[in-house]
Amino acid sequence: MTVGSGSFTYEIAEGWGEQPSEWRWGWNVGMACDSNDRVFVYGRSEKPLNVYSREGKLLETWGEDILPENTAHGLFIDQDDNVFCTAFSAHAIYKFNAKGEHVMTMGTPGTEGQEDGIPFRQPTDLVVAPSGDIYVSGGYGNARVHRYSSTGTLLHSWGEWGTGPGQFELSHCVRIDRHQRVWVCDRANDRIQIFDLDGNYLSEWNGLAEPNTIFFDPNEEVVYVAELQHQLSIYTMDQQLITQWGGRKPSDGPNGFLGGVHGIWMDSHGDLYTGEVLIDEKSRMHKYIRKQ
Repeated sequence: MTVGSGSFTYEIAEGWGEQPSEWRWGWNVGMACDSNDRVFVYGRSEKPLNVYSREGKLLETWGEDILPENTAHGLFIDQDDNVFCTAFSAHAIYKFNAKGEHVMTMGTPGTEGQEDGIPFRQPTDLVVAPSGDIYVSGGYGNARVHRYSSTGTLLHSWGEWGTGPGQFELSHCVRIDRHQRVWVCDRANDRIQIFDLDGNYLSEWNGLAEPNTIFFDPNEEVVYVAELQHQLSIYTMDQQLITQWGGRKPSDGPNGFLGGVHGIWMDSHGDLYTGEVLIDEKSRMHKYIRKQ
């Protein structure tokens, strides 16, 4: 079965991703691919960070003794294949190198920041800029975006609670496009806000279905949007809708989503990977193979 339309038509890879029955599985909240097209799935499971082949074979698990259980949220892999795991309820971010070695922790695990914006207070996601600076959406407990140096020194923060420009009701994900603009999913306001690298407001997209996470196509002026209201949408960079599937209500059909679409990433072949949250069938994840 296929979803999408035109040149953005995908075949559903039904049953993708091994899940050993002896493990306890939870929501798969973060999806990302490295330069070798290994697929990383970050979940609220007994083994939080799982590494798959493109075909869905479970290759290895990372960080069992480091990543706290039931805290998984955002996942990001940078150009050097460093893997960043945002543990929202532990108020911390964990960095692993390409070999799976833990190399840095940002924040103090288990210690919550202050309401006036001091990191971290339930952070949600991050992105690494070409400069090496790290931008963190900061998230459930603070309506902020934080900019750090590559070594974890806080440089700048912006944002406050609200619905106006530069304000957030939930800064849920942060990404940087090829034009060096910072995109922040302001989920509870049904919008994405766009800033320059210094946090100056530029513009926004409205009318979205609670955007959770976005991914920028490296080859086309296209952005992929995972939305909490059971929807995956593909837009041009000027917000012209290309195609979408799912819809604003749960669906157990192969072209729908029972839960909210949370993480999203694309591999080098153009195939998409997503995970779901807020469902009883906790371990649902999907692969969509782009038709040539």
